[in-house]
Amino acid sequence: MTYDGLRPIGPVGLSEAARSVWAKHDRDSDGWLPLWRHMADSAGVAGLLWDEWVPEQIRRLVAGALPGGADDARRLAVWLAATHDAGKATPAFACQVEHLADGMRAAGLPMPLEKQIADRRLAPHGLAGQLLIQRWLVERHGWSRPATTQFAVVAGGHHGVPPEDTDIRDLREHPALLCDPDGPEAWRAVQDELLDAAAEACGVASRLADWRGVKLPQPVQVLLTALVIIADWIASNPELFPYFPGERRTDPERLDTAWRMLDLPRPWVAEDTGEDPGALFASRFDLPAGARVHPVQAEAVRVARTMPRPGLMIVEAPMGEGKTEAALAAAEILAARSGAGGCFVALPTMATGNAMFPRLLAWLERLPDARAGAGAHSVFLAHSKAALNERFTELVRAGRPVSDVDRDGEEHRRSRGAAGSAAAELVAHHWLKGRKKGMLSSFAVGTIDQLLFAGLKSRHLALRHLAVAGKVVVVDEAHAYDAYMNSYLDRVLSWLGAYGVPVVVLSATLPAARRRELAESYTGGPAGPAFAPVGEADAYPLITGVAADGVVMAAPEASGRRTDVLVERFDDDLGALAARLETELAGGGCALVIRNTVRRVMETADHLREHFGADGIPVTVAHARFIDPDRAENDARLLALFGPEAKVAEAGETRPERHVVVASQVAEQSLDVDFDLLVTDLAPVDLLLQRMGRLHRHRRGEGRSQRPERLRRARCLVTGADWAARVPEPVRGSRAVYGAHALLRSAAVLEPFLAESDRPVRLPDDISPLVQRAYGPDPVGPDHWREALDHARLAHEAERADKRKRAEDFLLGGVARPGRALVGWVRAGVGDADDTYAGRAQVRDSRESLEVLVVQRRADGTLATLPWLRRDGGRELPAHAVPPTALARTVASCGMRLPYEMCADPRTLDRVIEELEAQCVEAWQAKEAHWLAGELVLALDQDQRAHLAGFDLHYTRSDGLKVSHGD
Repeated sequence: MTYDGLRPIGPVGLSEAARSVWAKHDRDSDGWLPLWRHMADSAGVAGLLWDEWVPEQIRRLVAGALPGGADDARRLAVWLAATHDAGKATPAFACQVEHLADGMRAAGLPMPLEKQIADRRLAPHGLAGQLLIQRWLVERHGWSRPATTQFAVVAGGHHGVPPEDTDIRDLREHPALLCDPDGPEAWRAVQDELLDAAAEACGVASRLADWRGVKLPQPVQVLLTALVIIADWIASNPELFPYFPGERRTDPERLDTAWRMLDLPRPWVAEDTGEDPGALFASRFDLPAGARVHPVQAEAVRVARTMPRPGLMIVEAPMGEGKTEAALAAAEILAARSGAGGCFVALPTMATGNAMFPRLLAWLERLPDARAGAGAHSVFLAHSKAALNERFTELVRAGRPVSDVDRDGEEHRRSRGAAGSAAAELVAHHWLKGRKKGMLSSFAVGTIDQLLFAGLKSRHLALRHLAVAGKVVVVDEAHAYDAYMNSYLDRVLSWLGAYGVPVVVLSATLPAARRRELAESYTGGPAGPAFAPVGEADAYPLITGVAADGVVMAAPEASGRRTDVLVERFDDDLGALAARLETELAGGGCALVIRNTVRRVMETADHLREHFGADGIPVTVAHARFIDPDRAENDARLLALFGPEAKVAEAGETRPERHVVVASQVAEQSLDVDFDLLVTDLAPVDLLLQRMGRLHRHRRGEGRSQRPERLRRARCLVTGADWAARVPEPVRGSRAVYGAHALLRSAAVLEPFLAESDRPVRLPDDISPLVQRAYGPDPVGPDHWREALDHARLAHEAERADKRKRAEDFLLGGVARPGRALVGWVRAGVGDADDTYAGRAQVRDSRESLEVLVVQRRADGTLATLPWLRRDGGRELPAHAVPPTALARTVASCGMRLPYEMCADPRTLDRVIEELEAQCVEAWQAKEAHWLAGELVLALDQDQRAHLAGFDLHYTRSDGLKVSHGD
């Protein structure tokens, strides 16, 4: 690896004083690194990152801001990396290691002892470097001081937080921290000498005059800051760049050895092969024999190719239209057009993220790369429990370092092992891991939180922006987010639009007003008349392509699958429900009952089982209050029994003759299951339509001949409300979850269908009209509902305004005008954004809850894993030692969130935590117990029961966790 013929920063030509300035010190070995060497290392790494790792999409954005284009962009990136630690050439920094400071004093740089330098905390070396660079640009290159800040702030922010105005003012008022008053000229001479050397070595000395009038856009400042952070982290790794003494390699040898050891996967270079949609989908996805590309999928490909420029694409289509595959195919084309080097798919939950991960991998294994010899692509599963995902851990093993390089540059390769063909091409790279670096991988699947964190004022926010700025971003289930989360999503979209990131938004049911909000956020604000159709179109399915210079809209046909659903009011009475199900399923059939709360799921299942008896209709439950392995098996079981015929056959199962599944919202989306009859609590209309999508989802014989005769017409019974009241009254639990406004407007738009027994809801034709009416501004429902609807609307608007106001507390500002420096960019932020429950609560308006790891306490007092687990079930757990790694991992996988009722009151929550901590196994808190340290463990007795903070808990494999108040 070379410096492109430019003179490297080195000791030759530098004064003794400049050579004596130190940058790194290891207290254990007393090894150290001179500043000139770290400057050279950082510059070299930045150049290689720019050439081989930064996606073209980012390089184009930076180049577009500079008069010399691509050449200027590279020079600027390398120079900023070279100079980021200039602030270490100051008394405030150098005094920290006395014997190294003595060497600098001997070379002519006077400085007091560390204890003699008051207010040293005012001069962190990043901020000091920013001020030194600014002074150098003003005094030696004739810049105006305001023009310098937009460049120098990169040095000021390279530790994750750009400085604030008060920080800059305070340091300016203490000049002795930058130049010792006994020898200011000597210090300034060395500072200028190092900065001059960097400018010459990086080829910017001749360009600074042309850059004086540049107004650097904030997105460019952010990306350059992130690049410098990464270059600094790599160049600061002593395993890659050893400290003195003993280092004798030349600059190119040192850089080349480190780069080969790091072995960073290069970005994807997408290529639009030009295939017609049929051929494209056949080559990328596992399509059933004889399957045709859906019109929505074909149109998504066409729009991706014909949009004026890559921008925002919103795909609205009913369930079962293959929106995910459409998004990935569009992403491939948009990446080829934009220069994106990867893709991130954001989903509502960890469960949906885990389900998507293997689908993304299957797509990647078939994805072409235009770069010859592209090698492995880096992959990341972005959520807090990724380490428990088996497929991801395989890729982690594949991504461990594959070569050892000795000090003489000789390379000794190890085999990656027999991890399969996928592991040879897809790896979770050893350096690209953790909450700050993982998302920098080329391809990622994760929760929506990972995207929303890009709108949260937090430390190292620039890295999160770099992670998404080089990708195509896919946002699935866009309708699933409330006003609080949408505040973050909208702000992130405004930054993605400024970066030129292609975004694909997927939704089955999206209100037109929300569609327009998404488009306006992406393009930077309210647009002109050309954007009017975005908020007015009522076609369905609908594809909307939006860029700053125009809109493309397409209304493809839905696929041939259509379902007419008869809807019926049904009393909220468990006895009546049991009798009705017995009647409806007398000739066979499978029914799905969806409740809005887990408590109602439990009560319903208990009553139905008692009614049907042990030999009657089987009743199973599905909800979120299971430990993670059980919930995953429940989902797999639902697919094996009620999924597509091919899936049922693959699982070696047959569809039950009669069965009732009682579920919470987990059955609402992402599971491709099919039922003959649906009973559902009243819910917002978009969610009701999602639930109806589980009715007659698959063909099941010509004319539905394989369904019981009585159930060949799809029917949905809507319950969970007092329909006899003058205005329907939803049950309390539903009001707590969704609010009265959405529930009443849902009931209002469904009223014509509920009132006429033979008027069906036609899917998909009625989806968009119902959603637009329910979420639109016009009055709905009978006149005598008006007062109740108005009251609910006012409460809803107040709550929505409150959510948006609370979201503002840590919400990142919008994109400022070009030339406005990043000073104060994350002022009053949250510190580190962490993918923990508390961290996710910063971007979700979620009720506080608590996760526990569930084990069993046997009669003799010993602890064991739960007996029914497929892996390590019933294994004894040591009480005085850290469990073996595999066993500890099994325990860590058995996470479960306690219900809200146990955590709502702060005093109750404190008591829960106190009692769980009292049961803590001290040995499991050891540092080496990384799977278990810091976790709360709930130990159930032999009967799977526990008493905690006044609550009785009972967990069963069949029903999950039941909670009741104790005596």
